Amino acid sequence: MTAPVPNLPSQYDPFTTEARWQQYWEENQVFKADPNHPGEPYCVVIPPPNVTGSLHMGHAFEHALIDVFVRYHRMIGRNTLWLPGTDHASIAVSTILDKELRTQGKTRFDVGREAYLKRAWEWKEESGDTIVGQLRRLGLSVDWSRERFTMDEGLSKAVVEAFNQLYEERLIYRGKYLVNWCPASQSAVSDLEVDDQEVNGHLWHFRYPLTDGSGSVEVATTRPETMLGDTAVAVNPNDDRYQSLIGKTVTLPIMNRPIPIIADEYVDASFGTGCVKVTPAHDPNDFEMGKRHNLPMINIMNKDGSMNENAGPFQGQDRFVARKNVVARLEEEGFLVKVEDYKHTVPYSDRGKVPIEPLLSTQWFVKIEPLASRALEFLDQKDSPAFVPDRWTKVYRDWLVRLKDWCISRQLWWGHQIPAWYLVDETGGEITDDTPFVVARNEQEAISKAAAQYGADVRLEQDPDVLDTWFSSGLWPFSTMGWPDETVDLKTYYPTTTLVTGFDIIFFWVARMTMMAGHFTGQMPFQTVYIHGLVRDEQGKKMSKSANNGIDPLLLINKYGTDALRYTLVREVVGAGQDISLKYDRKTDESESVQASRNFTNKLWNASRFVLMNLGDFRLSILDFGFASNPKSKIQNLELADRWILSRFNQVTQQTRNHIDNFSVGEAAKGLYEFIWGDFCDWYIELVKSRLQGEDADSKQTAQQVLVFMLDGILKLLHPFMPHITEEIWQTLAQQVSGDRQQGTGDREQGIGGETKIQNSKFKIQNSKLPITLALQPYPEADSGLIDPDLEQQFDLLIDTIRTIRNLRAEAEIKPGLKIQAILQSESDRERQILIAGQPYIQNLAKIEQLTIQNPHNTPPKAVPSDSKMFAGVVGTVQVLVPLAGVVDVDALRAKLEKDLKKIRGEMQALSSRLSNPNFVNKAPADVVEGAQRALAEAQKQTEILQTRLNGL
Repeated sequence: MTAPVPNLPSQYDPFTTEARWQQYWEENQVFKADPNHPGEPYCVVIPPPNVTGSLHMGHAFEHALIDVFVRYHRMIGRNTLWLPGTDHASIAVSTILDKELRTQGKTRFDVGREAYLKRAWEWKEESGDTIVGQLRRLGLSVDWSRERFTMDEGLSKAVVEAFNQLYEERLIYRGKYLVNWCPASQSAVSDLEVDDQEVNGHLWHFRYPLTDGSGSVEVATTRPETMLGDTAVAVNPNDDRYQSLIGKTVTLPIMNRPIPIIADEYVDASFGTGCVKVTPAHDPNDFEMGKRHNLPMINIMNKDGSMNENAGPFQGQDRFVARKNVVARLEEEGFLVKVEDYKHTVPYSDRGKVPIEPLLSTQWFVKIEPLASRALEFLDQKDSPAFVPDRWTKVYRDWLVRLKDWCISRQLWWGHQIPAWYLVDETGGEITDDTPFVVARNEQEAISKAAAQYGADVRLEQDPDVLDTWFSSGLWPFSTMGWPDETVDLKTYYPTTTLVTGFDIIFFWVARMTMMAGHFTGQMPFQTVYIHGLVRDEQGKKMSKSANNGIDPLLLINKYGTDALRYTLVREVVGAGQDISLKYDRKTDESESVQASRNFTNKLWNASRFVLMNLGDFRLSILDFGFASNPKSKIQNLELADRWILSRFNQVTQQTRNHIDNFSVGEAAKGLYEFIWGDFCDWYIELVKSRLQGEDADSKQTAQQVLVFMLDGILKLLHPFMPHITEEIWQTLAQQVSGDRQQGTGDREQGIGGETKIQNSKFKIQNSKLPITLALQPYPEADSGLIDPDLEQQFDLLIDTIRTIRNLRAEAEIKPGLKIQAILQSESDRERQILIAGQPYIQNLAKIEQLTIQNPHNTPPKAVPSDSKMFAGVVGTVQVLVPLAGVVDVDALRAKLEKDLKKIRGEMQALSSRLSNPNFVNKAPADVVEGAQRALAEAQKQTEILQTRLNGL
C-alpha cells in the first residue's frame, strides 16, 4: 500500500503535493490510533475551535506546534492519539440564528424551540464544518475517525451525567443571586467571560436629603440610573462625621421613598464623601451589604437592558438613555452637586461586547471551592499539571484560589438543556423561582422521581435554559474518551499527555478541566500544559478583529504552501511561551518570513533532486538499512567529509530530540534549518560532486551511500515540521532505491507503529495493514560513537578558509571559472595539518590550481614573484593570501575601484544633504524619507567595502 510518486519534477509545487498527501493520510487512516499498540501512550486532545469559527493565525500557530509534538512522538514509537473536534458555541450560534430571524421580523420565541433547534442543526451541517475543512488544510496528523462534537450523543451523555452527579453531591444548586448579565445575548455570563476595560467616564455627585429635613448626604456614582433601585445609604461605623446619622433615613430623589442610613465596615471612609449609595440588585458589593442588613432588593431593569416598572417614569427607556434622563431630572430638581471626569474600569461581556449589567436573577451554580481545592491539592502535592513555561503555574494557582461559584445556566436554546424538570402545576403552570423541580438523567427518570415525591399525576416541564459552553468543554479530555463509560480509549489514553494552548484561556478552560477531571476521574486531565504566546502583526501588535490587523493564514497557504507557513510559525518561537511576530506587507499580501521558509523548501527540493539524479544504478541492496543505526559499520572507505557530515548529523539529531523533548521547538526548527541548508546542501553536496563524477568507483559508491542515508535521515528529522514535502521526497527516494517506482517490490515488512524492518535490503509490504509512509517511520536516534567534535572543529577551519578565499576572489573580481594560486600560512602545526588533510576540498571548492600551506616564516613559493600584489584575509590564526599577478590587472582594478568609490561618495553627499534639510525631513512622505535613509546606509556600507578592497591592493 504505497503511494506512487514519479521522479521529482524540476520545481516544487506545494499545492498539489500537500493536497495529495492530506488525502492519502486520511484515506489510509495513517493516524488512526490503536489502543493495542505496545508503545507508551501519547495523547493530545485538540483545543476545540468554535463550530462557528474560521481559521485564524492563532489556530494555525497552535496546531502547527501540536503537530510537531504529535508527529515526533509517533515516530519515536509512542502509541499516539491526537483527537479532533469542535465546540458547539452556544452564544455564537444563537447570535447567528437570531440575526437571521430578525431579518424576517421574528424572534426565536415566534418560531418555537423545536423549529429553532432544527434550524440550528441544519446550520451546523451546512456551515459548521468550515473550520474542520480549514484544519485539514494544515495537514494535521489527527485521528479523524475519532472526531467529536460537544453536542454529539456521547458527549451529551457525559454532560448530563456530570450535572446529575454534582447535583447529587450538592455541588450544583439553584438560587437567586446577582449575576453578570449580558443584555446583548440576554444571558448570564460567568466571571471569566467578563472583560474589564478601562474607559473615560464620569463620576456624578448627588445630594440625598435627610427625611427629617435636617440636612443631606452626598453620594457619588458612575451609573446614575441605578439610583432608582437604591435601598440604603451606607457609612463606615467608625466614621465620626456620620455617627449621628446612622439609623436615620434619607428620601430618595425622584422615587420619593425613604431609605435608611446603615453602618457597614465595607465602606471606605477616606474615599469620596464617605457615603455610599446601596443598590443590592445591581452591584455585587451592594448585594452582599443588602444580605447583611436585610435590605429590599429592587430590580429596575429588564433582561434587554431597558428599564422596568420599578424605574418609575423611566420605564421602557434603554439603560444609557435613562442615565442621561435621570441626571437631567436630578439637576432640574437641584440634587446634582457636580460631575467629574473619571477614568475607571467597566466590565464588558466577552461574548456580547457590551457592558455587563449586574442583575438579580435565579440561576444554576456550581459550588467551586471543593473542586478548586482538589485541583490545588494536585498542584501543591504532586506538581500536577506541570506548566511550560513554569511562570504560568503561579497564575493558574492564583486563579484557583480566587474563583467564585460558577454560574452555569444560560438563557439560550442552542446547547445542552439543563436536565432539571419543574412541577409546573405547583405554581400555576409556570416556572417561577419557587417551582419545585427534580434533576434527572432523562425525562423518564424525572417522571419517576417526581411521582415518588408528588404523586403520579404530575405535569413536568424541562428547564428552558442551557448550560454554559465551558461546562461541556471542561469535560473534554475524558468525555471524548467515552466517560462515564469505562472504555478502552479512556483506559489507554487518559490522562492525556500534553495540552497546548494560549495563556488567555488558562482561566476559561484549563482550570475548569482540571477541576472537573480531579472530581470525576481522580486525576489531572493532562501531564503538561504548554502555554504558547501570541502571533503578533508586522508592527508587533496583538492581532484582533477590533484592530483589523489580522493576517489570514489561508491567504499565505495559498501563496506559499502549508509547510512554509507552519515552519515559519514554529521557527519564530524563541523560548517556550514567547510571542512571535510575522513580517507581512498588507499592500501585496506577501510575507518575507514565510517566503524564507518557501525558499527553504526549494533548497531541500533541489538538493533532493541532485541526490536522486546521482544515484545511477544504486539500489538498496548496496545499503542495508541496518546502516541507519551504525553507518560506519556498513560503509567502507568513509572519507573525511563523510565522517564530518555523519558527525554533524548525529549531533543535530541529538540536539533536535533534546529540544523537542523540552518543548523548545523553535530552537529545533532553527537548528535543522542551519544544518540542512548549510552543512548538507551548501557544503557536503558540493564536497562530493567531484567524487560522483570521478572515476573512483569505490569513492563514488561511498558518496552515494552517505547521500542516501543523509537524505533519509534529514527527511525524518524535518518531517514533524514540514510533513508534506518530506513525505513527497521520501516516497520518491524509497521507491527509487528499491528499484520500483510504483508499488515497492522486494521483501519489506512494516513493523509495529510504522517501524521498518528490511530483509534482503528491498522494500515490500508483506501482510501489512499499515501504509508505507514517512509519518510512521522511526525518528532518527543519535549515535554518540559517530559524533566527533574535534573533526567538526577541524572542518570549521576548512569551511571558513574556503569561504575566505571565495570572498577574496569576489573582492578582486577574479573570474569565477579561473583557477588561481593561494597561500595559507599558520604558525600552528595542527592547523597546517588540518589544512593539508583538507587540501583537496579547498582546491576543489575555491578553484585553486596551486595551494601552498606553510609556516609564515617561510618565503613565498618561487612561482609567486616577490613583488606580486596580493589580496589578504584572515581565518583565526591562518593568513590567507591570493596573489594577483597574472590573474588581475591591478592598475585597472584600482582605477575601477576608485571610480566606483568616487561615484558612491557623490551619492552619499547628495543623500546626506537631503536628509540634513529640515524641509525634506518634515514635509516629504515618511516612506520617502525612510527610503533615503536606507539608501544612505547602503551607500556607507558600499564605501567601506570598496575602501577595504583598495586597501587590499
